[in-house]
Amino acid sequence: MERKLVGVIDHGAGNLGSVMNALRRLSVPARFVAGPEELSLSSSPFDRVIFPGDGHFATAMASLERSGYAGAIAEWVRADRPFLGICIGLQLLFESSQEAPPVNGRAVPGLSLIPGTVRRFPGRKVPQIGWNFAAPGPGGSLFRGDLRSGGFFYYIHSYYADPSDGSVCAAETEYYLRYCCAIERGALAAVQFHPEKSGPAGLALLKNWIGG
Repeated sequence: MERKLVGVIDHGAGNLGSVMNALRRLSVPARFVAGPEELSLSSSPFDRVIFPGDGHFATAMASLERSGYAGAIAEWVRADRPFLGICIGLQLLFESSQEAPPVNGRAVPGLSLIPGTVRRFPGRKVPQIGWNFAAPGPGGSLFRGDLRSGGFFYYIHSYYADPSDGSVCAAETEYYLRYCCAIERGALAAVQFHPEKSGPAGLALLKNWIGG
């Protein structure tokens, strides 16, 4: 595997240690991003970036705005640099979320890098917690090799992504309804599940994303 430096964005959410441990198991050099300035397109030390974590849509978005990461992430993604969002890191790529209702008649915007919204599961038993199968669509790079037929991954969430353009959906799963659990568009990838907590399948997906 070609050795590449991966930057992990710390915006105050959990699961960061699990992500770093997974990268260590793959012998991938990685460190936390020291600040939004390290995502500068002209001088970033990173070949690729992971944005992991969990949390509330509005709270996480406010944290990104305060820290300056919102603009830096948007610039990185728009330049088609390799980017992987995990859980809230997927949801914040969208335009809005039902988790963050309008304030004074105005929607709480996400990063708006992918057209669409994030919706609450229609059933009463939420969040979805546990293992579920991800069925890949055609093409894409996340689900290849051992994952070409899909795999089981660990989920914990109450909201799901609903992209306006279905072509960005790289995999689907079912919980009350069939929904998009992974997206890919150019060098942008994001997953609703937690690959860092999904055993061999999760490590295989991370390895595919890194390019090994």
